[in-house]
Amino acid sequence: MNFYTRKWVKPEDLNAHGTLFGGSLLRWIDEEAAIYSIIQLGTNRCVTKYMSEINFINSAKQGDIVELGIKATHFGRTSLTLTCQVRNKITQKTILTVDKMVFVSVDENGVPAPHGRTKITYTDERLREDD
Repeated sequence: MNFYTRKWVKPEDLNAHGTLFGGSLLRWIDEEAAIYSIIQLGTNRCVTKYMSEINFINSAKQGDIVELGIKATHFGRTSLTLTCQVRNKITQKTILTVDKMVFVSVDENGVPAPHGRTKITYTDERLREDD
């Protein structure tokens, strides 16, 4: 798992118990996974299709720095399957895991469209492909 994104837990990210609100964390995960998918699939026309069980293991509090790790596990004809782990940057404790997220490449009408990709390419390699 490569950890690409770090987020600083701020007051607006907290729930009524003073810990990181799950909805804030899921928003961060969905955004990071979408960016990862856009780069891997070579198109900004991709949508979240599925998220498996979300396992909250530890909480985070204001001032913590959390890291989001995303990894591609399978390329389908129109889809990309990912896994995710979020951890506390300082303590290295796992905060959350998502075993399976599926993003689908779509055409201008929102219909699934083949993306033509078959393997993971690291971000800087993918961005230079068309040069």
